[in-house]
Amino acid sequence: MSDTTPESIGRLFRRISLPLAAGAALNQLNRAITAVIAPDIADVFALSAADLGFLGAVFFAAYGIAQLPVGAALDRHGPRRVQAALMLAIAAGALVFAAADGLGMLVVGRVLLGIGVAAALMAQLKATREWFPAPKVATVAGWCVGLSALGGVVATVPAEALRALMGWRGVFVVNALIALAAGWWIWRSVPEKLQQRSTGGLAEEVRVVGRIMVHPSFIRLMPVVGMMSALNFTWQGLWAGPWLRDVAGLDAVARAEVLLAYALGLTVGSFFSGSVQSALVRRGAHPLALIVGCTVALLILHGLLIARVLADLPWLWFLWPFFASPGPIGYTLVSARFPAHMTGRVSTTMNGVMLVIVFIAQHGIGLILDLWPRTATGGWDPRGYDAAIAVSAAIQAASLAWLFVRRDAADADGASPSQPGTPRPA
Repeated sequence: MSDTTPESIGRLFRRISLPLAAGAALNQLNRAITAVIAPDIADVFALSAADLGFLGAVFFAAYGIAQLPVGAALDRHGPRRVQAALMLAIAAGALVFAAADGLGMLVVGRVLLGIGVAAALMAQLKATREWFPAPKVATVAGWCVGLSALGGVVATVPAEALRALMGWRGVFVVNALIALAAGWWIWRSVPEKLQQRSTGGLAEEVRVVGRIMVHPSFIRLMPVVGMMSALNFTWQGLWAGPWLRDVAGLDAVARAEVLLAYALGLTVGSFFSGSVQSALVRRGAHPLALIVGCTVALLILHGLLIARVLADLPWLWFLWPFFASPGPIGYTLVSARFPAHMTGRVSTTMNGVMLVIVFIAQHGIGLILDLWPRTATGGWDPRGYDAAIAVSAAIQAASLAWLFVRRDAADADGASPSQPGTPRPA
């Protein structure tokens, strides 16, 4: 693209980034909303911790399974058509969930929602790389993720207020209406991009994904990037709300306020992570410096949660997603090592693996909590939460160690600031 003036960048951002961010915000909203309504759902349908964990996890399982066809569709048909169509799946899933009369329908609704949000982040990253100049990719991607994270903000205090007014079923009816409006906006606003398209069949797509997964950069970065993002989604999407009830002793309104701080942390971190990454690389820092530093910070926060050090205060829950927000930077570092027409499949492959981790983590936490008897108030024993947090911290520490174990081989072939397509200074 030759026209890279501030005016042209702003025009592209309004036409492409904003509507795609509106669609992606529904990803954040539907991921996080369960943390607000989880206590209600558990009471109404008499769900165990394992049931609740499965209900949260099945969303991410559907999300993950959809990554292969969605990645191929993005590379073949482009972000506009794919994302607009998936808004219909979100609307259908929200309506099924609203009408649920038992765990079965709740699961069907969450599966449809998981499929519907499957292209949210990937469509943004692909469109950003297609339409914006390379020096602006990291910064614009950060802005897009930051705008999308506002969906998580809506899933806290505003969603709690709407739940109090309309009930949790009414929240999902409104969710469906928003999805339909976002789909219309994407279809009307986002332009088509004429470029080389993927044309292979399913067998070819599987072979491409296989090549991506054995690439040295993928093998090295996936564990640490996947854990960074997965643990963030695991807590925001489900278990932060019950933890605040059972360990911190907060009521519904107070929990929503803390979850608002959580969502704001993700929003603020996402807005700035791309710019910080570009600034660090410009000053000669290793491209992975930000991811490594933030992973260390997350390990410290794990310890604070277990030790109950100010763990019920909003600022600590603000910091957790703030430090987890650079996860998508890892996606761009890996996708920069592949041709542009493969960007969708590279990103969705990483996303698919990450979502498998989320599925295991959300359901696994439920299984751990069920190892202890329910408390007198119907919640789960704080010792179960401590055990789950300790396990997740150990796995995240192992992923960081793996990053350094693979250092020599990966640095010989991995992304660096001088390689084409790698995020550069804004």
